[in-house]
Amino acid sequence: MALHITGDEAADRLLGDDAFALMVGMLLDQQIAMETAFAGPEKIRERTGTIDPAEIAAYDPEAFAAVFKESPAVHRFPGSMAARVQALAAAVRDDWHDDAAAIWTDGEPSGAEVLKRLKALPGFGEQKAKIFLALLGKQCGLTAPGWREAAGAYGEEGSFRSVADIVDPGSLAKVRETKRAAKAAAKAAKG
Repeated sequence: MALHITGDEAADRLLGDDAFALMVGMLLDQQIAMETAFAGPEKIRERTGTIDPAEIAAYDPEAFAAVFKESPAVHRFPGSMAARVQALAAAVRDDWHDDAAAIWTDGEPSGAEVLKRLKALPGFGEQKAKIFLALLGKQCGLTAPGWREAAGAYGEEGSFRSVADIVDPGSLAKVRETKRAAKAAAKAAKG
């Protein structure tokens, strides 16, 4: 599958080729630009030589945090986000036999079941799980029954709410505008 999220060919290729890399990008997508977050897995792979969940989980935590701090940084909060990535890696290793895609493929789950599985992962709350589910459905070929309903508004056809809707620079601009408008509306409501 071809994803076009980061604007960097190698980073996007890794996201399309590796389910765990895509999950890590989603995990990192907070308090930094989406493109930077989703480019993070490629930086990790370049610096450690791997994006395998078992190897990431077993990495020395201090050394892994140092990987996040190298310039350009993987995330603006390198210590805490490195720990979150390692916790996610350990969950994939221990609960899903080192196969991130099993979370949405094992046992032919419904959309609601995939959402439940995602929410059980470290660092994946309700919103992040719904956005990731929408990304799987809209761009990664997920056909689990009811995935759009389980993803809520993020699963709506033709919406531009999240990374699930980014397929080119134009759609990225639309997602950014939707987010800006939502922040402005929230600020006005607090008024």
